[in-house]
Amino acid sequence: MNSLKIWLSAFRLRTLPLAAASITLGSFLAAFDSAFQWRVTILCFLTAVLLQILSNLANDYGDSVHGADSGNRVGPERATQSGKISTKSIRFALLVFTSLCLIVGYLLIRGESLFFHLSGLTAIAAAVTYTLGPKYGYTGLGDIFVFLFFGLIGVFGTYYLHTHQLNFQIVLPAAACGLFCAGVLNINNIRDLHSDKLAGKNTIPVRFGQRKARIYHWVLLLSALGFALIFILLNYRNPWQFLFLITLPLVLKNAVGISLQSNAADLDPHLKQMAITTLLFSFCFGVGILL
Repeated sequence: MNSLKIWLSAFRLRTLPLAAASITLGSFLAAFDSAFQWRVTILCFLTAVLLQILSNLANDYGDSVHGADSGNRVGPERATQSGKISTKSIRFALLVFTSLCLIVGYLLIRGESLFFHLSGLTAIAAAVTYTLGPKYGYTGLGDIFVFLFFGLIGVFGTYYLHTHQLNFQIVLPAAACGLFCAGVLNINNIRDLHSDKLAGKNTIPVRFGQRKARIYHWVLLLSALGFALIFILLNYRNPWQFLFLITLPLVLKNAVGISLQSNAADLDPHLKQMAITTLLFSFCFGVGILL
């Protein structure tokens, strides 16, 4: 594998649809309120993707240092743990992507209130400390942070930067997006349960076991659809607003697959499928409310 492919694998491109999903949904909701701005969408998208890559690199490095990525792990090979990227190189990459997040993030929120500047710094800190420093991902809090940053903050923040309005009904589709993204993390954590347990990484599946983690997965996905449905019913104008329900078969396929799949290695394709389904949900939901 050449150097470019190794770095792209460390970026974990298959998780980037999650970053795009929250920005897509927030921007469509702004367009629904006639306040869409291309500049905001592009800068939000760049900031979210950079934060996602920063988080993935920090995770690659942190899990290697703390032993969660080891020979016991059944998921894709990690760049730091395998030695394909040195610790020195990945630490430098963390500095580069932190700097890029600060620059692009500043371009996005300059002129906004202190709250947005503090939120931006918090997002960068959360991306890095998932498995480094306080490593909240090792205490089972990863799901909550994913729900907040890929859902409430990602969608609601994008909507506000477009509209400069507080519409608290946006919390409903924002929660839907955050719950789908937490579902992707849950698949990852069910797959890695054995190695995480050995490394002392107390994710939800490690804390509650495989069976309850699979039930939790159903709760995440069905709750997400429920929140989306409530928003549409509160703002109903025409049947096109239910367009997002075309993702229902994909959501159910994912939930059933996670419930029935007993081999950890075979769970991996479901992770990519759920990430793409989340982006498709955001796009269909957005198109539906505009038709």
